[in-house]
Amino acid sequence: MTYRELATKKPFVVNKNLGSALEVEPEDLTSMNADGEPIVIPTQKQKYDFDRRGWLLIPNVLSNEDIQEMYEFCERLNSEPESIAGPERCGLGGPLQKLVDHPVVVGLLNEFLAYPALASEDCYGFRLEETDIYFGSENEESETQTITNKGNGLFRLPGDSHIYRCVPGRGWSGITRAIWELSNVKPETNNFRFITGSHKAAYSPPDTIFDGDSSLWDTYECLPGSLFLYTESISQKYDVAASHHSEITRIRVSNLYNTVASRWSNWMPNQQLLDAMPEKRQTLFRGVYTGGNVINGDFGNRTSAYPIEI
Repeated sequence: MTYRELATKKPFVVNKNLGSALEVEPEDLTSMNADGEPIVIPTQKQKYDFDRRGWLLIPNVLSNEDIQEMYEFCERLNSEPESIAGPERCGLGGPLQKLVDHPVVVGLLNEFLAYPALASEDCYGFRLEETDIYFGSENEESETQTITNKGNGLFRLPGDSHIYRCVPGRGWSGITRAIWELSNVKPETNNFRFITGSHKAAYSPPDTIFDGDSSLWDTYECLPGSLFLYTESISQKYDVAASHHSEITRIRVSNLYNTVASRWSNWMPNQQLLDAMPEKRQTLFRGVYTGGNVINGDFGNRTSAYPIEI
């Protein structure tokens, strides 16, 4: 007697029914970003690696021209901020703005964060929580402040936002951060550490891990123009230097994303800067609610991308 192999072709999700297969695929949500560039669909390996590790490093995403232009803008923002218009003095200023909905980032966020019912060709199914620029030096002073997050994203309650959920065939990262490295990053001087896989951990890490230099901590190295994406529900620690240095040897841009219907911080970009953005990019900052919060979507009065019939 032969047995038929049980195959799950589509994720089975319980929504406002007793459960059904998810009908809208991430690649169907939006095909172009605000600059008219085609969205880059993540590979199966990239999806698998992000889900199992909680982070993903994609090298050499930006062109040399983009790296130079963005690096020079950041340097000017750090040393001569008055030479840049007030609304532009942030991680959305000048050439940095196109990083927030870069085709590679949109493709990954459509897979791991976007809510299908609130996405269309005219609006994103996720929002930008905040953006920041980090100016660092390899000669940081020893006095630092360490910011930690202890992970366990599978078991955090709704409302925390630092959560990670998964069903067979699909992972979902509540708050997700994209770091754009504009400098050469070495593992021995990288001040960001994380514990791979801890976003799914069932146990809290022992306090000794955060007090000492445990071998569990990972980091990364990369060339300028690389993208490091990770879920905020992973165990992590980040050393912030006590003072700024005149000699900048590392610049990175950090963009934090959340689902449209949830908000963690009260940050918003300058209204003048927001009004000057392409309309599709402006949807990264639309109101935080679910019902009807979709622009030219295909879901009518429905608040779900799942089939009506059970």
